[in-house]
Amino acid sequence: MAIDAGHTAWMLMSCGLVNLMTPGLAFFYGGLVRQQNVLTMIMQNYVSMGLMTIVWIVWGYSLCFGENKTSYIWGNPATHAMLSGIENDDGDIPGTVFAAFQGMFAVITPALMTGAFADRVMFKPYLLFILLWIHLVYYPFCHWIWGGGWMYDEGVWDFAGGIVVHCTAGFGALAVVMALPHRKKLEPELDTDPHNIPFVALGTALLWFGWFGFNGGSALGANEQAGYALINTEISASCALFTWLMIEWAHKGKPTLVGACVGAIAGLATVTPAAGFVYPWAAMVIGILAAPWCYFLIEVVKNKFDLDDALDVFAVHGMGGYLGTLLIGILADERLGGPDASGKQFGKQLWGATFCAVYAFVVSFALIKVINLFMPVLPPQSALSEGLDTSIHGEKAYSGKDTSNNGTEYANPLKAASAV
Repeated sequence: MAIDAGHTAWMLMSCGLVNLMTPGLAFFYGGLVRQQNVLTMIMQNYVSMGLMTIVWIVWGYSLCFGENKTSYIWGNPATHAMLSGIENDDGDIPGTVFAAFQGMFAVITPALMTGAFADRVMFKPYLLFILLWIHLVYYPFCHWIWGGGWMYDEGVWDFAGGIVVHCTAGFGALAVVMALPHRKKLEPELDTDPHNIPFVALGTALLWFGWFGFNGGSALGANEQAGYALINTEISASCALFTWLMIEWAHKGKPTLVGACVGAIAGLATVTPAAGFVYPWAAMVIGILAAPWCYFLIEVVKNKFDLDDALDVFAVHGMGGYLGTLLIGILADERLGGPDASGKQFGKQLWGATFCAVYAFVVSFALIKVINLFMPVLPPQSALSEGLDTSIHGEKAYSGKDTSNNGTEYANPLKAASAV
């Protein structure tokens, strides 16, 4: 089949859009943590871009999309090792472009988990954890669903990553949170207020922008399904943002910018598995449902069970992706190229999402416990007191000096701005 220039151009653009999401995630998470740990959070996201890309090129792509004959868990690692032989793949777009696009998903998925265990993981064990996790959790589900594996054969559908990305990361994050001590046991005087809300808004904007490639690019061409995925992404995010604000306003008395940002991300995560399978009216339903679903999990379930999910990764990504996966069985229309809504399809989606949740949780919990046997995962008390930025990376996000106000020094640049 001849390469189509239009499809290829759209996929090249989508690669760039999805690549931008990981820096966006770094700013989103970075703004939500304390200022002495912001660089640590950004570093954990950026290092995923380096390490996960290298592994993807060496054999990750082949483990996900290699021949499905040698292993029940992965594809044949020799099929496309070092991206060999992909130029001969048939299709409307070059194999190199498809490999690059899928590689962006492998980069951001482990980075999503970092928000859950913010403020309490050392850098070396983090690197080892994501290196093992990508092989034992992400690659198998990518292969099983998108690589023509057994879950695909069982009829489980996932357009852009409700299971493969959000459920794996969300339930993996929950496992790490439950395996580690609560931050308040480590730091009784812990202040969990966001240190830089403009960073949160900037990160949300970059994520939202990149999500058009994340979902729209998953159609693998410039076609009608890509158009539906793109507009549905916007609709769900917008509806979830506004619904979240209304709930927060009624519940707490004030609508917040952080709430608007988290609501938008909830809508984006929840629509991801269904984006190319539903009509716009259904995307509106998804967004309106995503907000109360994730809000309830954060404000009620998280507090009731005292889950120290620092930045609500489980509630927004894990359970958002879970809900969106189930809604395929209720809202999908086969005229758009996916499954048709039915009780049977709902059952398949429920089984697939639940299996992913259990698998990702168990494997992630075991991984972090085993790693902790060989190297300490938790920072020492001195590092927590000093801040992870300086104790681990030897850097500070802010100098603490403001020379624009007659040399007056401030510990927090936000206080400096308010004093002008």
